[in-house]
Amino acid sequence: MKTVILSFSSRAGGNCAQIGKLIRALTRDTVLYDFSEFSLHPCGGCGYECFAARENCPYIDDLECEMLEAIIHSEMTYFILPNYCDYPCSIFFAFNERSQCFFQGRPELLDAYLKVPKRSIVVSNTNTEHFAEALSYQMDREPEILFLSAKKYGKASIKGDLLTDEKVIQAITAFVNTAS
Repeated sequence: MKTVILSFSSRAGGNCAQIGKLIRALTRDTVLYDFSEFSLHPCGGCGYECFAARENCPYIDDLECEMLEAIIHSEMTYFILPNYCDYPCSIFFAFNERSQCFFQGRPELLDAYLKVPKRSIVVSNTNTEHFAEALSYQMDREPEILFLSAKKYGKASIKGDLLTDEKVIQAITAFVNTAS
């Protein structure tokens, strides 16, 4: 099974990065995109040239198109997201926004993208509804989300030590192993 993992946290070595590495270890034929290792330019600072022709996007050469292509050709995709102010982080929204250029005028690619099963792991001590709503735009079915609260495991998210608890590793492993 080809698996794509997107870790949307920009913090190197944090909980999201560690979860991405764990999923990569649990799956085969996997590619991991860890946003702590690269930047994605958000929409803006341009004349929206992509609305005329997608190839005119001034940021077309960053990893956005590569990630979307990888997802389209995958059998399973995992999104790993931190909770910032009860919503997904801004990197997730930039990724979502930039996809309009990739899919513009190519509805068959959007359809293929939406059909790829996607599962999400959210590191969050609070709100969950906003994540379900934001992630629902990424697929043609109800989002499957594992919420991991650092507080529940006696941890502080900022320390990046969530995976020091065996119960967390077991929860992630079970979530990955039950992928449909």
